[in-house]
Amino acid sequence: MGSQPRPTLPRHRERHRGDRVGWLRAAVLGANDGIVSVAGVVVGVAASGSDARSVLAAGIAATVAGAMSMAAGEYVSVQSQADTEQADLRIERRELREDPHTELEELAGIYRQRGLDPALARQVAEQLTAHDALAAHARDELGITDTLRARPLQAALASAAAFCCGAALPVATALLASPGAVSRTTTIATLAGLSITGAWAAAMGGAPAWRGALRVTFWGALAMFAASQIGRLFDIAV
Repeated sequence: MGSQPRPTLPRHRERHRGDRVGWLRAAVLGANDGIVSVAGVVVGVAASGSDARSVLAAGIAATVAGAMSMAAGEYVSVQSQADTEQADLRIERRELREDPHTELEELAGIYRQRGLDPALARQVAEQLTAHDALAAHARDELGITDTLRARPLQAALASAAAFCCGAALPVATALLASPGAVSRTTTIATLAGLSITGAWAAAMGGAPAWRGALRVTFWGALAMFAASQIGRLFDIAV
């Protein structure tokens, strides 16, 4: 009698948020940094008594420089993490080649610590080692998975794009606001934008939206206040 085919299990896709960690962190950081830093430049330069053209030029220059800085910093940071992961994988690959028995015992020990009885832990370790030993050790010993693996280029592009999107708010506000109301209008628009991005980021991460909005708006208001005071300190046209 031929073997019976295995029944096909229905796909059950749970809405976990772990696969969003990398790009979400970079996007939120970039957007908030774009809003706050460029708005700070706009408010500070406007408070110093500069004309509208100087304020707009300062905002655009801050946007370009900030986006490039965010992309470079994010790439270097995440690439360092990726290099560390690759170095750990090389070490693990060598240990699997030179001392597979010890590595098998190590993997079984990990499963025992997670609650499996010794016999089952040994069996699971043997089967996973036979299937893909390096992947098993990367996941269960080193904590490296495809979902959470460092992706430098993705993080850099997400950070730069988000910075530009965030910076567009204060730059557009400075362009459209009347000359005497640039600081006030930019501050209001910035705090509104920060509350939206804070609420969105919190909701995407599974946290209460109001808490994220309040947290980000508080620090944005503090930055706007500091920028305006520094601008008034240098109350000269540049």
